[in-house]
Amino acid sequence: MICPPRVTPTVLCRSLLLLGFVVLSAASASAAVELKKDAAAKTVAVAINGRDFSTYTFADAQPKPYMWPVRGGDGTIITRPIFNDRSQGDHPHHKGVWVAVDEVGGVKFWAEDGKIANRGVEVTVAKGNPAQMKVTNDWLDMEGKAVVRETTLISIWDNGLLGYDIRFTASGDEPVEFGDTKEGLFGFRMAESMKEKEGGRVVNAEGAKGTAECWGKPTGWIDYSGEVAGKTFGVALFDHPLNFRPSRYHVRNYGLFSISPFGERAYTNKKRPAQPYFLFPDKELRLRYALFVHDGDTASAKVGKVYLDYLESGM
Repeated sequence: MICPPRVTPTVLCRSLLLLGFVVLSAASASAAVELKKDAAAKTVAVAINGRDFSTYTFADAQPKPYMWPVRGGDGTIITRPIFNDRSQGDHPHHKGVWVAVDEVGGVKFWAEDGKIANRGVEVTVAKGNPAQMKVTNDWLDMEGKAVVRETTLISIWDNGLLGYDIRFTASGDEPVEFGDTKEGLFGFRMAESMKEKEGGRVVNAEGAKGTAECWGKPTGWIDYSGEVAGKTFGVALFDHPLNFRPSRYHVRNYGLFSISPFGERAYTNKKRPAQPYFLFPDKELRLRYALFVHDGDTASAKVGKVYLDYLESGM
């Protein structure tokens, strides 16, 4: 199904008010997703219908929190292994599912020059559909000073949909600049056998195919599917039409897949001027995205329908 790339705010807001409550109320009656926090290990285990799905890790020693590994419906791991340095593989900062972006107050958080330090994880709905947890992270510069605070509500449904409702506030008394960069913001690094270089397939909401045609373009969703051990799995990223501007996709043939609203110049190969975003101390920047982990290809997983379901959920 090819769905419209964007929905007008007026129509969407009405649908959220009229339909979102019904969708969420019906979903909450089921307890298909379960979250188990281990305060000592600093992890949250995620199970769907009794099977291991992923683990959110927020240990102090790591440069940022992330969710890894991510599994398909039969337990197959579809994320690349975690690498500690470049001797093990390219881009060791690509870790499972994560939130980071370069050029925040001049600090390259995507590249892990600055540390994203967890300040708390609260499991707000331990069993449900969706189950939910709220994470609070301080983004620290190289001297350990907080640049921004991130508060993210993560919602997980039993069909493999993860909603990230991300809110940033400035940590100091001065505006914080989110600069023009392609390195960010909500990312996924897939198993090596799924990448386009190994036969993986990429398609967006308008039907454009391949990383070359989809990279840097605004669209409602992009799906990236491929094989692991002879079975097809996929991951779709969803933009939300109520974000402050349409986001663009950093989708690469080597398996990187991310979405960000920052980088008008970088994503258009300098054809558009840079449009930095300034976060003032008394304001909040809210960004909403979702990631859909599915078995099968784009058509069989009904990615377009799941995208509309996500919008109707109000998350």
